[in-house]
Amino acid sequence: MSHTALARKYRPKTFADVAAQEHVSETLRKSVATDRVGHAYLFCGPRGVGKTTLARVLAMALNCPDRTSQGEPCGVCESCTRIWSGNTSLDVVEIDAASNRGVDDARSLRERAMYAPSEDRRFKVYIVDEAHMLTREAWNALLKILEEPPPRVIFVFATTEPQKIQQSAAPILSRCQRFDLRRVGAGEIERRLEHVLDSEGATASADALHALARKADGGMRDALSVLDQVLALAGDTVDLDAVRRVLGLVEEERYLELFAILAERRHADVFRLVESLVDDGYDLVEFYHGLMDTLRLLLRSALDPEAPDPSLPEHLHGPFREAAAGFAVGDLVRMLSLAADLETSGSLRRSPNPRVLIEMLLLRFSYLDRTVQLEALLGLAGGMPGPSGADAASPPAPRSGRPARTGGGRDTVARDSGAARSGPGQAAPASRPAPAPEGAARTEPTAPPPRPRPAPAVATGGLAGAWAALLASGAGVPPGLGPFLRTAQVEEGAGPTVVLRMPPGPGFERLQDPRVRQTLGDALAGHRGAPVQLQVEGAEAGTRAPERITQETVLKTRMEDLLAREPRLKEAVEELDLELLE
Repeated sequence: MSHTALARKYRPKTFADVAAQEHVSETLRKSVATDRVGHAYLFCGPRGVGKTTLARVLAMALNCPDRTSQGEPCGVCESCTRIWSGNTSLDVVEIDAASNRGVDDARSLRERAMYAPSEDRRFKVYIVDEAHMLTREAWNALLKILEEPPPRVIFVFATTEPQKIQQSAAPILSRCQRFDLRRVGAGEIERRLEHVLDSEGATASADALHALARKADGGMRDALSVLDQVLALAGDTVDLDAVRRVLGLVEEERYLELFAILAERRHADVFRLVESLVDDGYDLVEFYHGLMDTLRLLLRSALDPEAPDPSLPEHLHGPFREAAAGFAVGDLVRMLSLAADLETSGSLRRSPNPRVLIEMLLLRFSYLDRTVQLEALLGLAGGMPGPSGADAASPPAPRSGRPARTGGGRDTVARDSGAARSGPGQAAPASRPAPAPEGAARTEPTAPPPRPRPAPAVATGGLAGAWAALLASGAGVPPGLGPFLRTAQVEEGAGPTVVLRMPPGPGFERLQDPRVRQTLGDALAGHRGAPVQLQVEGAEAGTRAPERITQETVLKTRMEDLLAREPRLKEAVEELDLELLE
């Protein structure tokens, strides 16, 4: 009934067998072959990429009696077998720093390292796994022996978090040769899994291998462990359905169904979709991670439809292109940003009820403002010919050009990139006209004749009616003055003069400019039907604009308040010429 896990059974026995870490394995192999092995190494990298494996292979190569001239261990002698399997060896000691992290453990290690190897030609190798768990005091106890180790003693530290060693024991880094191991690529993982399946007499479909490689996320040990689970369920024939059942993966068709709901803005169906996922036993956190991958695939498909992502199965290239066509690139980018915020904020990991968070995220997707081309909004404003008929009723999402978002709310113009927002009931006009066919003569476009602006109607009700009509139309009002003018009062002056009483503030400051007053007066004259000379209250009487709040005025006010509370302090301030700093 004994079974050896695939991750242990197929652990590499030579430097050449370690996948995707040639920059480390080749350096170590040549160091052994040329007798240039360092006394301390630090192996850094994600879990399952070969840190402890490389440490064992290094120990095997140093102590193998049948080592090749290229520095490779034989892998079959008694010494190599003991080290590779992790059994007791006099000269190779593996220590788990997570459970032996104190200063007393470090002192014990330091004392044992002083003893010579069991034979003259052998090396003592201490492999310390999870080295970032050692305390600061433990590192300090090892500092001296790492700097001047005994002869033929080598330390190998393996860690997934080297930044913790940098924070707690920075001097250690300068005493070790550091190697950073990278994640294993999906293609390399698939090739390794195929080799393992052939050795086990089993087969797997390409889609199943691809799903296993993606789930491993760069860790070879994770891929072999999951393959072990799938083989236990499916037997000698592994298919995609078995992989999904073991891993709880959500089918791509579910995500395509979701984005069809979002494109059609069927908000209520979001709850039905999430409910069906829960009823079918899917893990919503796993669904969220799949949603992130799907958004990335849709974004890539939208940016480059002719070059689909190789990680996507071939039969899904067409459906994903169709789903991506229903959204503008800007929409997909904002969706991906919203989804990423849920993970970076940690809300999903801390929440006892992730279903609510997932539903709210999907609802935000469904209510997300859509982007239209800026030319379409210019057409609505009269600058370009607008659409008619069915085209006006259902504007297509743009694929290029400067984006503008459409959604609820009044019409506004964004300041960042020329984007604009239009109301939900407004129709978006057609995009720019189609280019002329090849061979047709090109003519220089001529600017359309300017349309005469209709004169404003003369308002009834005297000056008050003209002022109200001006504020209601907004035509001729300098940009940014509208909200301030609604708080002003107008009065008849002598002759054509109209007195405008304004409270202090930015609006009052703007009207100190004669050009601004002239522009506003001309607009008011159009509604009044008579010439107007606008006079702002206090402009000719010497009233100055209110002083802006600066750091100096704040410090001055605080000093005055302080002297008012402490009269005796005033003499010291005047005598010593003191000033308030903060």
